[in-house]
Amino acid sequence: MMSWIRTAITLIGFGFTIVQFFERLGPLTGEPLRRPLAPFYFGSLLIGAGVVALVVAGWQYRTVIGYMRQGEFAAIAGIDHGPTHTPIYAITIITIFIGVFAFLTVVTRAF
Repeated sequence: MMSWIRTAITLIGFGFTIVQFFERLGPLTGEPLRRPLAPFYFGSLLIGAGVVALVVAGWQYRTVIGYMRQGEFAAIAGIDHGPTHTPIYAITIITIFIGVFAFLTVVTRAF
């Protein structure tokens, strides 16, 4: 799960950076960009992919933990029947909110 979170944070950060970099590149060089909306689309796609990856990873993690709590797997995995909420859920949800906020920031600044 942590590798999914790390990958999603990288996608969100890289997408946001692409949008911001190319938004400021035009005035610095003095030349207009050939395709001015291409960085916006690519960056938005990366941010969206990061958010979707987090949602899928959270759902997959919950499914696997639920499966491991059943029957004979619980003893092998060392999982008791205590609370199912772990700190990883909080980290995932917070990161999803950060990704959605970054996506909304990019979209509102573009138009």
